[in-house]
Order: sequence, then structure tokens, then C-alpha cells
Amino acid sequence: MKIPHRALAFALCGIGSVMAANAPTPPPQPAQRSTWRGFERIDFTLASRPCILVVPATPAAGKPWIWRTEFFDHEPQADLALLAHGWHLAYMDAKDMYGGPKAMALFNQFYAHLVVHAGLSRRVVMEGFSRGGLYAFNFAAAHPASVAALYLDAPVLDIRSWPGRNRKSKEWAECLEAYGLTETSVERFRGNPLDRVGLVASGKVPIIAVCGDADDVVPLAENTGILEKRYRELGGTIQVILKPGVGHHPHSLEDPTPVVDFLLKNAKF
Repeated sequence: MKIPHRALAFALCGIGSVMAANAPTPPPQPAQRSTWRGFERIDFTLASRPCILVVPATPAAGKPWIWRTEFFDHEPQADLALLAHGWHLAYMDAKDMYGGPKAMALFNQFYAHLVVHAGLSRRVVMEGFSRGGLYAFNFAAAHPASVAALYLDAPVLDIRSWPGRNRKSKEWAECLEAYGLTETSVERFRGNPLDRVGLVASGKVPIIAVCGDADDVVPLAENTGILEKRYRELGGTIQVILKPGVGHHPHSLEDPTPVVDFLLKNAKF
């Protein structure tokens, strides 16, 4: 279902979600229009969660889009560059859910809403910064045919690496709850992104990752380093850009051209 650009705000007030499970989703609240960094921004609420859609000045053919899974507006260099290329930018607030089952249920509804009611492409680039990597990769593992590419930036790919490095932290307690785990059962947990690499590889999803090689918050060796090795062994397309001497911050690249070029070349909508 394609919707003309002028009807986009009205469409976001529509109902339904083709992927919603069990009970029907309440209709979104009326959309609010504003601007974000020079682009049209539409805020709305779906499934009681704040959502954002940023609209390019001239949408590209097929309405490609990138979905920032966490930390909207943080180091948005690639997002802005892709908006300039005619991509849409989307975000659903699922904070403190760590990419767990409840977050994925919400993401299913959000994805279906934007595809059906906003006419966006049925394939999306998932963008995961830090803990957003859990959301992005888990969605790709559940729906590889719906994901055109993954852009991961210092991503968390194993909850035992983060937040599990500090098992007295609030984040660790929240993460265990989000996955329905205990301190005992988490040792047998096999639902991390690194456990699901084969599912993403089976969908031939291209991956680009940007990481600092001195990251001591989300260590490269425990996360992207393992992903890169496994993905290459499975024949997947993956490019890892290392920032020498850089820790967990700053994210992204001052010049996002390498990321943008990779996505423009490899993401098939």
C-alpha cells in the first residue's frame, strides 16, 4: 500500500499492524509535525510508545529507510547523509528493553505500521548503536528477509559482555528481566545476537560495523570481533571499520561516507 507524501501525516493516524500478535493494537495518536535538522519530522504514538519518522525532501524510489533502534539524534552523521539521499529515518522508543522479546513485539508492530500505512519499503536498514545492537541484530535474526542491511556501531552483541560485566548494575537487573532470565539461567542463555549469526547470514544481510579498538565498555574482542569471524566463515558480507585508540565514544565517523557508500551499494530494497 503506497501513500502519497502529502497524505503521510494522515496515514500515521491509521490503525492496525499486519505483524501484531494476539490483541489488536490501539490506533496511533494524531501525528505532530515539526522539523529536525532541516527535515520534516513526524512524531506519533504507537502501542503506547513514542515514535518518530523523519521525511526526506525528495523520497527516493521505493522509499528506502533506516531504523535507528536506540539513541535517536546521537551522532546522526550517517542518518543525515542518507536523508539527503532520499531515505526516511525511523525510531521507536523501546528503552530499557535490551532487544528482548517485548521490544521485538513492539518492533514488529512499528515495522508493519510504517510499511502498510506510510508506504515505506518492505526491507529496512537496521542501525544499532551500543545497546541498540541487541535490538537491530535480534530483529534481523527474526526477520532476515525484511532487513536490507545492518549498520552496527560499537554494538552490544552478547549481554554477558555488557551489561553483564557489572552484575551489580541497574542495567544488568533490567536486562535479565527483559529476557526473563536469572543469574543461573543466563549462563545457559543462547539468545544473544552472537548465537544467532547463522540466521542473519542465511538471509544474506550485508553488515557494516564501526568500532573503537580500545573500547573497554563493549570490548571489540567479545562482540564485533566474534561477529566478523563467524560471518566471514558463513560467507556473509561484512566490513568492519576500526578507529585506532578510540574507546566506546565517540560513536560514528566524522565523515560518514564509508558507511553511506557501503549501504548505498549493498542494501537492496
